[in-house]
Formats: sequence, structure tokens, C-alpha cells
Amino acid sequence: MSRNRTGNMAVAASQARAGMMRVWLAVISTALALLALPFMAQGLRAGEEIIKAHAISTFGNLKYGPDFKHLDYVNPQAPKGGEISEWAFGSFDSMHPYTIKGRSGALSSIFFESLLTATADTIGESYCLLCESLEYPKDRSWVIFDLRPEARFSDGSPLTADDVAFSYETFLTKGLTSFRVQLAKKVESVEVLGPHRIRFTFKADAPKRDVIQDVGGIPVFSKADFIRRDFQFTESTLEPLLGSGPYVLDRLDVGQTIVYRRNPDYWGEKLPINIGRNNFDRIRIEYYADYNAAFEGFKGGTYTFRNEAASKIWATGYDFPAVKEGIVIKETLPDGDKATGQSFIFNLRREKFQDPRVREAIGLMFNFEWSNERLFYGLYARINSFWENSYLAAEGLPSPEEKAILEPLADILPPGVLDQPAVVQHVSTPKRPLDRKALRKAAALLDAAGWTVGADGLRRNAKGELLTVEFLNDSQTFNRVINPYVENLKRLGVDARHVFVDNAQMEVRTRPPSYDFDIITSMIQTSYIPGTELRQYFGSETADSSAFNLMGLRNEAVDRLIDVVLEADTQEELTTSVHALDRVLRALRLWVPQWYKNVHTVAYYNMYEHPENLPPYALGELDFWWYDAEKAAALKASGALR
Repeated sequence: MSRNRTGNMAVAASQARAGMMRVWLAVISTALALLALPFMAQGLRAGEEIIKAHAISTFGNLKYGPDFKHLDYVNPQAPKGGEISEWAFGSFDSMHPYTIKGRSGALSSIFFESLLTATADTIGESYCLLCESLEYPKDRSWVIFDLRPEARFSDGSPLTADDVAFSYETFLTKGLTSFRVQLAKKVESVEVLGPHRIRFTFKADAPKRDVIQDVGGIPVFSKADFIRRDFQFTESTLEPLLGSGPYVLDRLDVGQTIVYRRNPDYWGEKLPINIGRNNFDRIRIEYYADYNAAFEGFKGGTYTFRNEAASKIWATGYDFPAVKEGIVIKETLPDGDKATGQSFIFNLRREKFQDPRVREAIGLMFNFEWSNERLFYGLYARINSFWENSYLAAEGLPSPEEKAILEPLADILPPGVLDQPAVVQHVSTPKRPLDRKALRKAAALLDAAGWTVGADGLRRNAKGELLTVEFLNDSQTFNRVINPYVENLKRLGVDARHVFVDNAQMEVRTRPPSYDFDIITSMIQTSYIPGTELRQYFGSETADSSAFNLMGLRNEAVDRLIDVVLEADTQEELTTSVHALDRVLRALRLWVPQWYKNVHTVAYYNMYEHPENLPPYALGELDFWWYDAEKAAALKASGALR
């Protein structure tokens, strides 16, 4: 709530003598004029309505009012203490998550907070964290954040508007290329108005729907620490930047272990947004180069919480004594979030993948149905949409509203977008790895694209070049998925290869500027309220610079539809425009989508508790689960845990 800036003057007026009324009026007029000066300097137009609030929503009302006590899905009485430990794949050589150099450690962004933060039970809502309020006009052309005076970095030094401005400027000039390009398009200027007050003014032509949330979500680090250490933002480092978050680095063993420790002096512990959260004293990450070795480590108690991603292990591996004795809990929990977008993606920078018929043919050779039945024990469903498992996924024929968006682009749309149902993946037979119907269709597509079969059974183009397709992979668990896929492609006449590399090589070969791969497995992340991250994943301008647009997509229709999505002012407009974009992306055959499941399959040692009703958009084991000290003591006494 805004403070009553004229309250003291009203009290003075009530005490003034009648004979002094004329003098008082002159004084109050002058005072009000002086009070108005900062707003005039900030560009406030006459009659402009200013909203001052504790949070902001993209569309509609906020779930949590200004006086909320805690989030609905947490246990406000959750005890603090104990340790939770998980595993991570591969290795790490950096604790700096905002540079493309090196491989940053798991959770290495845990040190940092932002002005605004989201919740796990709302979409499009952001609540004050480092700020105590924000002010903005209805057109969202600028925003002023009032920071919490009590905010502190983990070394106890105050967090001020200067730190926010410095963090913004650093990300703008030295951050990941795709991020800073988008940031520069939105923000006109940043002005520090006081120790705890900062204003962002946005460019007139920038989409305003999410721009306040965008700048409010920038991580904040200490300017003084940065300068003192002569920190090189574009380089990797094992000494993290100084942040204000609830956890600090306790210790690390490079490439093997990271331990984060809860800061007992964390400044924000009693904020309503944090009640019932950040409950563990320590979070430990153990690294493994092999998925099966990681599972054996869990069985042996080396780490204590596992979000199981391997369907074979989930179906057949949890019959060890600790599960039967109740030492380890095996639990299926609901997951209401979108699918992850996990897929095989093509490197469109390769000439051989320029023709969508080639991409479609290669996609037809992946037999998901056989893989799901024989390899995944029927646990998964196929991904078809970039917004799978949500209301944003396009279905059937385009609606009249979608056509109104798509028809002006008719000359540059992929075939079928306007008059055919949204593309779905071929349904193959689960009885054998190779689906002959898919094989015949794929062969016809490659023939039409000029890749014909020679006497040796291999496909070549008019130049005599082999159609060689290399799957680059750094996960042994994917061997059983990729190898049958490769064999199917060989039956098609494709010179298909499975190349296994370590995670360090994978990092080098897939990051800009090398992009040295044909096909890799990747996560194409989308959101419920898509913003400028669409340009980072799918925009032409980021095709050769983004760590997210790994496929190298350059498409005019996609670029123009992204603009339409960003300009949507209502939920209805947003849904319609995303449907249109989804149709075009799917019709381009940019990927071979993989699979998802709508539940969390987790296993953990019986010393953790979670709220009965989990939020739809997060499992939250590191956020709002907690440690039961009595159960933990019993496990240790029994010898189940070291």
C-alpha cells in the first residue's frame, strides 16, 4: 500500500488557527508542488494514472493480495534443518552460470535474487522480492521499483539501487548475446532515483506486456564485490559472484561435489513470499558420468533424493531391499506443467537439412511406439506440440481467429498450415522397431528431395554426396534409443551414425559459435506467457549467436508471428497467436519430438516430507519440502545412511 504523503500536513491543518488558513494554503500549495517535482522529472504525464502494488500480473487479477501471509502450497510451520542431496550428470568447471565458457555447476544461480519472483501455482504473476513495491502507468511505459531497505548480500553488505543498475548494465553489455540483444530492444534508460529506488524507462516501440517482469527478473549481484575482485563476467570461475539469496557456497570438489549452505543470517527469511521455503540447511549435488552408476550411488545412500527419468529403472530397478523395508519411498506425484520440449533437433545450418522433406523423412524413422512399449514400459506419451500438455497447443484445423493472423502471411507459410490440421507425429507399429509404412513414406520423400539410392544401397544427391546423419550424444541411457533409430535410417539408405562423446566435448560442439553437430537431443523450452525468449529460441537474429536457438532457425513467418505473440494484450489474443505460431513451427519439421509424462516419478530416503497438495507447476523438493529429524536419526541408527 502507498504511504500517505500528505498525512502530516492534514494533521497540521486540523491544529491551525482560522486566522492562519490563508498562510497554510500557500504552504500546502508549495509543498504539493515540490512533491510533484520528482514525478514530473520522471516523465509523469498530466492525468496519468499510476499503479502502486506489491506485485504485477500480465493478465487479470493477482492470486495473492498485499497482506498474504504465505503461499498456499507451503507448510508455514516446516522445520529448518538437515540436508537433501541429488545427483547431476557429467561434470563442472565453473560456478558462473551467465557465461558460455566452461560448464557451470548445478544450481549455480542459487546465490542470486531478483526484484520480482514468480510462484509455482500461478501463471503470469510476479511478486516483490528484493523490492517492497513497484509503480507504473497503465501503459507500462516505465516502472519504478522501491527496494526493501533491509535487503542484504550474503556478506551482510546492503543491497541498493546501484547494485540493481550495475547488474542490469553488466548483463546488457557482457551477458549472453541473445539475452543482451533482447534486453537492448526493450529498455531506453535506467535511472537510480535514490539508495532504494530505481526507474526503468522502456522504448516506445517495445512490447509492454511483460517488460516489467523481464527487468524485474534480472539477477542482482554486488557491485562492490564485482569491482573489488576485478571480476571478468565473460570468463568462467569457481568463485561465484556475491548474491543475496538464502544459500551460499559451502564447499566444492571440482567435477564431483557441490555443497550449498543455508545462510542463517539470510535477510529475507521472514518475508511472506519465503515462509515455509528454503528449509534445508544444506543442498548437496553429487556428479556421475554414468546414469547407472548414479542409480547405484542412490541405492548405496551416497545421495538421498532422485527424480527418476529412466523408465526402465523406474519399472524394474526399485526392487532393492531399502524400498521393500520402507527406508526408501518410491512415489508418483502429479505434474501439471507443460511438457519439456525434449526432442532430437536438426542443425539447420547444414545444407542437407535445408529441405523439410529430408527432415520429415528422418523423423519418420523414429518409432516412438515401439520404444515406449519395449524400452519405456509404456510410461510416456508422444510430444506433438511445442506447448504440449497445455491449452496453448494447436489442435485440428485453424480457427477463424487463427486464420486472421495466418492469412496475411500465406505466401511465406509452410504448405498445409492454413487448410490442414496441425502436424502430429506418425503413429508407428509397436510390434517391431522398423515401421514399413513409415519407411515407404520416408523413401518417397527423399526421392522427391533428390536423395536417391545407389547400387550400394546408400542415398546420394546430384553432386554424388552421401546423405550422412550423425547423432551426437553424451548420455549412455540414450544409447538404447538412438541405436535402433540409426538402424532404421540405415534401412532407408541413410549413412546414419551414432557418435558418443563426453559432456565436455558435447558442450564445445553445441555452443556458439561452433554448432558442430547434425542432430542432438535438446530441450526446447517454452512458457505459458511467451515473451522475448521466443526470439532467443526461434528468432532469425539469434540463429548464429544463441545458446538456445541451437537449431539455427531463420524463418520470416516465425519472426513475424513472434511479434504477434509479443503484442497480445489479452489471454484470448495470446492463446490464439501461440496456436498460430505452434502450427507453423510444427509444419517446418524442425525437430523429431520425443516424449513426456504428466507425473513426477521420485524416490527418496524416508526422512523428507512435502505438503499434501503440491502446486501444479513445480515439484519443489529443494524449495518447500522439509527434513524430518526423527526419521533421519532412525535411518542413521539402522545403518541405512552414513
